[in-house]
Amino acid sequence: MEKNKKYIPLIVGAVVTIAGIIADVITYEAGNYKNAPYAYSLIATFAGITIIIAGLITAFKKEQSRNITNTTVLAQAALCAALSYVGCTYFKIQIPVAGTEGTMFHFGNVFCVLAALLIGGFWGGMAGAVGMSISDILSGIYITTAPKTFVLKLCIGLITGFVAHKLFRISKPNEKGHGYTVAATVVSAAAGMIFNIIAEPFVGYFYKTYLYGLPQDLAKTLAKINGLTTTVNAVVAVVAASIIYLALRPVMRKAGLLREID
Repeated sequence: MEKNKKYIPLIVGAVVTIAGIIADVITYEAGNYKNAPYAYSLIATFAGITIIIAGLITAFKKEQSRNITNTTVLAQAALCAALSYVGCTYFKIQIPVAGTEGTMFHFGNVFCVLAALLIGGFWGGMAGAVGMSISDILSGIYITTAPKTFVLKLCIGLITGFVAHKLFRISKPNEKGHGYTVAATVVSAAAGMIFNIIAEPFVGYFYKTYLYGLPQDLAKTLAKINGLTTTVNAVVAVVAASIIYLALRPVMRKAGLLREID
């Protein structure tokens, strides 16, 4: 019975993915590909695929090395998702662009990167993806960009987490001194945000041009503006997330709340 439980995420992920794809086709054929229903169905598809990938990783891990997610990690992920939502919804400067939903400076990425540093790439990325996708959906302006947000924020978390915990192992006690931890933290945060600086305008251009039929000239202009705001957001995220993480790390370790990630 216990062995069968590890396949539950695969089944759930498959059901969500199939339902999302069916909804994608229906809403696209109905001409709703520029509206909220298509965005919701795309998010469901991406979420289902993410669940499947997470399920595959868990299913094929050796039993003795399988990392059981406890309530503390889930609570921290939920808190970071909420903070990502708040940072993206309330701490922002909107930049209108005629003919589109525009772009913005915001603090949402700070908590996506912070979550990846604290609880690992997957859960950190999911926290940022869920929090900022909900912000997009509820904004009434960025509904159609929510699927793109989900994918890119998940990738930010995965990349930051990989560099932080697989390469530098910052969650482990080390004898290399505080300087090593500071450098590793900044480099890890920068790795995730450099990805976003490149991917956000690039993916945004193709997303708006080929999925939503925006004129190419307008999509290119928006990509250039988006590149500027993304760069500023990235710098803010690297600096702020690094400072907050380095402040929280010793406190959380002392309290037994800092997750050691293999």
